[in-house]
Amino acid sequence: MQQSEIEGARSRLQDLARELLPEGAVSEVALLQYGEDPAVEPGQIIVRVLLPDPGPADAQGAREPGAARGPDSDPLDVLRRKHQAALEQFRDTIDREIPGVSFIEFTADRDSEHRARMRWRVGHRADGRPGELTPVMARLAPTDLQTLDTLITTGIAANRADAVRWALARIRERPAYAELRERAQQIQELKTRL
Repeated sequence: MQQSEIEGARSRLQDLARELLPEGAVSEVALLQYGEDPAVEPGQIIVRVLLPDPGPADAQGAREPGAARGPDSDPLDVLRRKHQAALEQFRDTIDREIPGVSFIEFTADRDSEHRARMRWRVGHRADGRPGELTPVMARLAPTDLQTLDTLITTGIAANRADAVRWALARIRERPAYAELRERAQQIQELKTRL
């Protein structure tokens, strides 16, 4: 997207939040592109919805003194339960009116390092991947992240997950991997004999 399109999309996003989300349900809505936040991959645009600060937590993590932790104390669960229809309309409208948005991320935590969040994919992608995929979380150093992003910007992978799958596929192609796998099976057989 061009810079003028991004600014227009940011303005439209603010309007949509005021129109579709209940007053007081969110404190801030931002449109983020690659380079503005490490969570945004090359080619992605993410809408981040920041929930109001529930107040300081006590030593047990409860938001009010003596309050029990549970579904009523998690701002993400409360938002989803109370405003599910409005949130879905918000997502559907973004999908129609702001092209290129990959995810809407709802978060109650301003600290990006320990962000508790709920992410919704926007739009439908039929990427033809066979079978089930298992989500895996990994913390990467800046150089590893740069490596993945280079695979994306050069067209080798569509996103970071695809870049990791691509790298793993290259490892499986090496003859040493077949030998390593055979040894792992031998070790497993020995373990079962014990």
